[in-house]
Amino acid sequence: MKTRLRLLILLMLPFTIAEAQKSIQDSIISTNLVYASYTLQFPGGDMAERFGINSGIGPGYMLKTSKNWVFGFEGSFLFGKQVKNTQNILSLIETSDGNIIDMEGIYADYNFNERGFSAILRVGKLIPVWGPNRNSGILFTLGGGYLQHRIYIEHKDKTAPAISGEYLKGYDELKDGFASNIFLGYLYMGNNNKVNFFAGIDVTAGFTSHVRPYSFNNMTFNTGSYNDILTGIRVGWIIPVFSRAPKEYYYY
Repeated sequence: MKTRLRLLILLMLPFTIAEAQKSIQDSIISTNLVYASYTLQFPGGDMAERFGINSGIGPGYMLKTSKNWVFGFEGSFLFGKQVKNTQNILSLIETSDGNIIDMEGIYADYNFNERGFSAILRVGKLIPVWGPNRNSGILFTLGGGYLQHRIYIEHKDKTAPAISGEYLKGYDELKDGFASNIFLGYLYMGNNNKVNFFAGIDVTAGFTSHVRPYSFNNMTFNTGSYNDILTGIRVGWIIPVFSRAPKEYYYY
């Protein structure tokens, strides 16, 4: 029995060593990619009428196969300080000089910001060019998912009831809906597993509608649909989780 076991080990050893010696440096390997990304975004379509430049930050995951197909998902928290046409957001409850009186009879301290969220499923292809190995190259993905955005009225003291609590929902213009996404960029995976990143152009097109049924300021029911576009420059730092050793090692 021991003789047969030794023989089996000797027969399998060359294949085991060959598999173990495959590396990111000389092979296209299947890899789990966990990452965090940042996007500087420029709005277009209907969204550009309300918001200016914003940012998106969040985590993501991609599975890169041994054929360089890519599958993944990511979430992104959207935030910005450029809100346009603020004079028509609270005009019905503001004083003639554009302020709101709080419960103590003084001007309330508040400002307008942008907040939002997106969640995208992706599928794509990596074309190995211009890199240290065949796991680096041009990355192209298509995706679909969810987009949400709203006006965030920041009122820290909560001294003005008209812009506190549930009343805020009547002014935040919350919209959400389906979103499609295209990304074209470059993915780099280093031979020593220390430097791994991607960067490129990211475009999201959202087909949104109002979540709130009624607008306090316009005194009308919210209807209609909107075409919201976010074009951005996206960069991400990757932590690869290899299904086998990224560098060569040997059995003794």
